[in-house]
Order: sequence, then structure tokens, then C-alpha cells
Amino acid sequence: MNARDLQQISAWVIQSGLAGASETALLNGFCEKCHDAGVNLSRGMAIIDTLHPTYEGRAFRWRNDGVHEEAVVEYGRTLPANWQRSVFYHLLTTGGEEFRCRLDRGELAEFHNLNDLRDQGHTDYLALVHRFASDGVIGEMDCFYSHWTTSRPEGFNAPEVEALRILVPQLALAIKCASLTRIAGTLVEVYLGHDAGQRVLSGRISRGVADRISAVLWFSDLRDYTAITDTAAPDEVIPLLNDYADAVISSIHEAGGDVLKLIGDGVLAIFKADDPTDACRCALRAQASLQKRLKLLNARRSGEERPVTSVYLGLHIGDVFYGNIGSEDRLDFTVIGPAVNEVSRIASMCRSVDREIAMSADFVAATPPDERAHIVSLGRFALRGVRRAQELFTLDPAILDG
Repeated sequence: MNARDLQQISAWVIQSGLAGASETALLNGFCEKCHDAGVNLSRGMAIIDTLHPTYEGRAFRWRNDGVHEEAVVEYGRTLPANWQRSVFYHLLTTGGEEFRCRLDRGELAEFHNLNDLRDQGHTDYLALVHRFASDGVIGEMDCFYSHWTTSRPEGFNAPEVEALRILVPQLALAIKCASLTRIAGTLVEVYLGHDAGQRVLSGRISRGVADRISAVLWFSDLRDYTAITDTAAPDEVIPLLNDYADAVISSIHEAGGDVLKLIGDGVLAIFKADDPTDACRCALRAQASLQKRLKLLNARRSGEERPVTSVYLGLHIGDVFYGNIGSEDRLDFTVIGPAVNEVSRIASMCRSVDREIAMSADFVAATPPDERAHIVSLGRFALRGVRRAQELFTLDPAILDG
């Protein structure tokens, strides 16, 4: 590889990073361009930790032999048993930045996976660790790992190794940028919801900027939650909340809704659609899915002799303001308006009428006729903080008990 090749690959990495290429596209393009320039690569792997609620990081893989394998591997927080036998663990604990060995000569073959690479015909191995300064660390993302192999009988030559030493830090920076973008998307979606998160990422973060929208409003909470937490063991409360929140949120997301807030045991969500009947249909689909999940969940928890409960749900439709509310240095992306107050009051009536779901007259009026056949009136009720009494509805108990 000559100076011009180095410059061209470097320019490609920088441009691709600036263009927002994915980690997989960056690794694949990098390996292919290095290979075309004379670096005899047979395998390449890039690993970077992340900030995610379920997994710790991602590994990206490239190979030149046409054999199919997953290009992206997400790994969890539990360290595998062979981690302490890995080259990367060795580099981290010794403070090293580079490790190289000739696989065909049996050098340091006690490291995990090197024997496998040798048996697959690889002859030379180079591992690199590029550490981030403390100000550049987010979560567990504190360094960039990579390894590179060749199957050429004579191994890597000196110019090839030097080219990788020069170019891989640039690849590390580009992949770090892509991973940070992914982290930002994950964080806003996990904490704000998909739609609100996308709006924030698109730049709608100015205080007081809100859209007036019509939406179906969902407010749910757990039946007898206070009584359960008063009697349950302290270490049972969080698992209980997680189990039932997972059932509620999964049902909402599966039906196309967006969860905006978790308020203790309560969940505030919205369903938006160009046609209000579609939004109502989606909310009812989420409710039906939730009932199925709750049956399975309660059967499992009962078998484990853990506390069980059910969910009270209020459904309403109305106009709300959807956007940023708060102070200059602490904002919340949410919905506000009388309809939000009404749906929480409707949900609270479930306790009084001993029903698991209560719906407003406005919601029922917007519900598709085929769905309305299973809806029955509960009567008129005065809702606290709402000026006029309202007729509320529920699903036919035969439907809920079926």
C-alpha cells in the first residue's frame, strides 16, 4: 500500500463517517478498500460497547471467503467464561494497545479463539485497542477493539501492519460517531417514546413549542397497587412493576401507540392516526393484547407464589397540545390539556364501578361500528375536576372474561 492508497482510504473513512454510514457499512467498506489496496485481509472485527438497557455492546464482522455469518452480534452484560482468556482482556489488564502473533507458528495459542483461527487457515493475527479519554466515555463505551487476520502463508508484511496502525484509529472514530448516534436514538426512544423521541431528535426541543393534535388517550394503572406494595416484600415491588409495565407497554407498542409517561404504576400513552376510527381500533387492539398477556403473566406469577394483579384502563379521545413543557433547563415532551385530565379521571372510575376498562362517550362515538357492538354503558358519572357529568362505557364482561 502506497501513500496515495492510505490517503484515499483515509478520505473515504472520514467522508463515510460524516455522511452517517452505519458501523457495518464502515467496517465492510474499510476492509474491502484495504484489501483492494493490497492489504491481504481475511477477517476483520470491530467491537464497541454502548449504552443500552438490554445489551452492553456490539461486534461487527467481515470476512472475505463468502461464508455466511451474522455481520452484527449484540452481547449482554454477563461476561462470557472465555473473556479472561481473550487477547482483548490481556491488553486491557496489561495496559497494552497492540498484540500480534503468527498463528501458524503456535505463538501464544493459549488465548481463546486463536487456535480456531489457525485451524481455519489464518496465519497472522493483529489486535488493537484504542482507548477513549475520560471525557469521551459514555456508559461502558470506553474503547474501541479490533482484530485483523490474514491467511497468506507469509502473514502480514511490515507495510500492511503499519497501514492498519495508521488507518484503524480513523475507523474507530467513525464507528464511535455512528454508535453515539445510535445511543442518542436509543435514549430518547427509551425515555420519551418513539414518536416523541424522533421529534426531539429532529430538533423540536424549544421550550413552549407544541402541536395541537387529536389523539386517543390511554391511561392505565394497577389494581390494588398500594395494598400489594404494603404487604409484599420490598424486593418484590420492582419486579412486579417491571412485569406489568412490560405487559402494558408491549401491548401499546405492538398496536402502534406511543408511551409518553410512566407515573409510578401508571402509564400514559397516545394513539394517533389520520382517521380517528383507526386510532380507536388500535387502542382496543392494544387492550385485547394486554388481556392475553395478563393471563399468561398472572399464571406464571401465581405459579411462582408472587403477588398478582390486573390493570385498570381509561380510554378517551380529544385535542391535546403535544410538545415541550417545562423550564429552560428541564423540559418534558408530553401532552397537556383537559382531555389528559379527563382520561385519568375515567381510569380512576374503574375502581368505583368494578370494571377493568372505562371509555368516554367521545371515544365510543369514534369507535368503528363493528367494535361498538361489544361496548355497553356504565351510566353517567361526575368526574372530579371535569365540569359536566359524562356517560362512561365498558366492554361487555363476556368479552373480557372470554
